[in-house]
Amino acid sequence: MSERAASPPRSRLLRALLAPVDAAGLHAFRIAFGLLMFAGTVRFAARGWIHQLYVEPSFHFKYWGFHWLEPLPAAGMIAVFVALGALSLLVAAGVWYRPAVALFFVLFTYVELLDKATYLNHYYFVSVVALLMIALPLQRRVAVAPTWALWAVRLQVGLVYFYAGLAKLRPDWLLHAQPLKLWLAARADFPVLGPLLRRPEAAYAMSWAGAAFDLTVPFLLLHPRTRPFAYAGVLAFHGLTGALFPAIGMFPWIMAASALVFFPPDWPRRLRHRLSPRTCPQGPVLSATSFPARPLLLSALALHFAVQLALPLRRFAYPGDTAWTEEGYRFAWQVMLVEKVGSVGYRVRDPDSGRVRQVDPEPLLTAQQAKQMAFQPDMILEYAHHLAAHNPGAEVRADVFVTYNGRPAARLVDPDVDLARERDGLAPKSWILPAPPRP
Repeated sequence: MSERAASPPRSRLLRALLAPVDAAGLHAFRIAFGLLMFAGTVRFAARGWIHQLYVEPSFHFKYWGFHWLEPLPAAGMIAVFVALGALSLLVAAGVWYRPAVALFFVLFTYVELLDKATYLNHYYFVSVVALLMIALPLQRRVAVAPTWALWAVRLQVGLVYFYAGLAKLRPDWLLHAQPLKLWLAARADFPVLGPLLRRPEAAYAMSWAGAAFDLTVPFLLLHPRTRPFAYAGVLAFHGLTGALFPAIGMFPWIMAASALVFFPPDWPRRLRHRLSPRTCPQGPVLSATSFPARPLLLSALALHFAVQLALPLRRFAYPGDTAWTEEGYRFAWQVMLVEKVGSVGYRVRDPDSGRVRQVDPEPLLTAQQAKQMAFQPDMILEYAHHLAAHNPGAEVRADVFVTYNGRPAARLVDPDVDLARERDGLAPKSWILPAPPRP
């Protein structure tokens, strides 16, 4: 029996995923990712954030399950960021690609797991994309890639947009234009658009347009006829949000660059041919390449995307308004949905004397930590445990008041619950009070 006859038949989907495509577009994605990561690393160091966020604090808020991770001394943290910069350039150049992107993923994720107070959606996106890129055959001399590599990146980018849009389908965003109404009113001094931004109509228009954009743009980018208009919308949307809200950092530019993967896989070659037809090399012969099925790799990719599909949906398993409780809020592409400001005070009761001592945590934390902890229940709980560890047997209660998307300040945590006896975990927390109604 011939080898062809003996081999098991492949499904149509598997044959399509293993078919070759021009790798030029994926290489452009790799180069853009590496250069943006290098620029981000330089920006992070230049602003003094290495010392401010990881060296100076005496206390760090740890993620559940990662309490064992600790920051390195100052020299070690600086070395980590130097390595991240160098690895970013190696990824951009496609040199020692897989070891470089794998080590970049490990070091970048290590840094982000050191303190919950530094969580940002685009930091999580960088970790997820770097993990995915380990599987992609994007070494510099690779001219042809399997179709699954292209669609894996497209799916990862598309999930960010779609889940960000799904998260906006809530009353605060659609019916009350919050928090955009608050944020845009504060940008009345913005050049040209300032007078318009203070009008309530602008907040409603941008809220609905933002939800529609996120929900539809991955599909519009896939269709050849709508793709140019959709990408123009990507540039306009991210350019405007980046200008209006500089606190979101590099997220707009990362997403604008990532969205280029929805163009045909040979788009850089076509562009170069238009600019310089005589010097542009011919594309690879796709029919001369075939890729084997690697069950372990394909299974790992299936697991990766099963997690990416499930994580944003876990918020529906929690009761109440998760934008208030923060349960299931991280790692779910909940982008620009809340404006919250809080204040926290602890009451530490000595069990022997019965004496109650008031503790203000703000002087003991960095400004970033104090700001984030003031409205995030798991961080409030963790600091209560920190106080209890320094006062064995003590009872620790918290008075927490939070303003949320324009509502009056309300209690976030049950003031009668001894937080020193509560445990963190994935289960709903009964000591978080319901969100206040909108007046």
